[in-house]
Amino acid sequence: MTDAVVDYDEALATYDPVMGFEVHVELNTATKMFCGCATGFGAEPNSQVCPVCLGLPGALPVVNDKAVESAIRLGLALDCNIASWCRFARKNYFYPDMPKNFQTSQYDEPICFDGHLDVEIPAASGKGTEIFRVEIERAHMEEDTGKSLHVGGATGRIQGAEYSLVDFNRAGIPLIEIVTKPIEGAGERAPEIAKAYVATLRDLVKALGISDVKMEQGSVRCDANLSLRPIGTEKLGTRTETKNVNSLRSIERAVRYEISRQAAVLNDGGTITQETRHWHEDTGVTTAGRPKSDADDYRYFPEPDLVPVAPRAERVEELRGTLPEPPVQRRRRLQSDWGYSDLEMRDVINAGALDLIEASVAAGATPAGARKWWTGELARRANAEEKSVEDFNVTPAYVAELDGLVKGGRLNDSMARQVLEGVIAGEGAPTTVADARGLELVQDDGALEAAVDKVIAANEPIAAKVRDGKLNAAGALIGQVMKELKGQADAAKARELILAKLTS
Repeated sequence: MTDAVVDYDEALATYDPVMGFEVHVELNTATKMFCGCATGFGAEPNSQVCPVCLGLPGALPVVNDKAVESAIRLGLALDCNIASWCRFARKNYFYPDMPKNFQTSQYDEPICFDGHLDVEIPAASGKGTEIFRVEIERAHMEEDTGKSLHVGGATGRIQGAEYSLVDFNRAGIPLIEIVTKPIEGAGERAPEIAKAYVATLRDLVKALGISDVKMEQGSVRCDANLSLRPIGTEKLGTRTETKNVNSLRSIERAVRYEISRQAAVLNDGGTITQETRHWHEDTGVTTAGRPKSDADDYRYFPEPDLVPVAPRAERVEELRGTLPEPPVQRRRRLQSDWGYSDLEMRDVINAGALDLIEASVAAGATPAGARKWWTGELARRANAEEKSVEDFNVTPAYVAELDGLVKGGRLNDSMARQVLEGVIAGEGAPTTVADARGLELVQDDGALEAAVDKVIAANEPIAAKVRDGKLNAAGALIGQVMKELKGQADAAKARELILAKLTS
């Protein structure tokens, strides 16, 4: 049964949304958080396990130093305070994919706390951009759980499944959980800000090099908390927590849906249940999960098998020196260097092509050419096939080579698209594809002129319009010249020649 909803604008006319996010980042360390097991994605189920990550009696954990340094670097990038002394705790609860029946995490003593992340969004005026600051409460270290696979049934969830399997390869992989403070003041732009926050955080993590940030593989997972309160009041409403939303688009949609759903409950005189909720990508709705536990229900207590973590101040400062340029500053710098408009830069960000364009320009492409291919043809294909632009057999070096073939006059745009198709199909580099397919602009001016004369003679009514000053009519003649030369004519040269013959 689908929950009742109200129109989004109607909900925002009555209620003020307050958000909060818990983003789990899976680190790319070679080994797990507390043992030496490998962390590679996609291995045979239960092949990357040992007594420690299986929670067998007598097995003792050892902290992964690289994971600690990754947490510190992320905390510094979020302008957090770094604890001079902190420790792990046991978060006690039962779930089939958690073999120890507790999760080793941090509770009241996180390694990073009190930070912020500046998020760039389009200005409300429609011109330029503005900054929305998200306050960070904490970023703490913990371990991931295993993964349950529910077999049978129509949904892939435990309800209706015939049986369940558990893969413990993921159990014990290092995580950093970034928890925001309540995000107030977003208003009608709450879904947009939610998406922008997670996107900016993902970009920052990627720039730090501490995770591959592949949301579709669970490297970044977002729990979205949302509550509503009547406009003009201060007391926070009861929140729901939509679990494990795994794409930027879904984060935006889930927040929007919860606003409309909660508003319907409140308008009807009901109360919001504090609970976890599941997001359904296919239907665009959330459904109830389980009542949300408070911290006391987890019976936290200090982990007795691990010594406290006490980063040396000198090491923290060394790690500070390794931080990359903040994402917002980097985007502004690149936009200025490349001469992109705000709309063009927005298209680049939406296509997830910023890094690819930067690498293409570094490989020799023009900024305009790199943007054209990554946010044009490749982005179109990615949207049609529900893929990322990175999923095709195209590298920044290939884009630079293709751009060079167009700039150098060997290919026109139509031919370049044919070459790109060959590259995607695995036929090789752009020049190799162009050679194999015999794609090259006609360089013989005599052949071009002969084709122009033939087309003019065969299309006298159109030629007469051009003679009378209707220059736009030349487009039809250019198309006929291209057809005559099998698409291998230089359209600009053909236009020049046509106008020279008909208007001089």
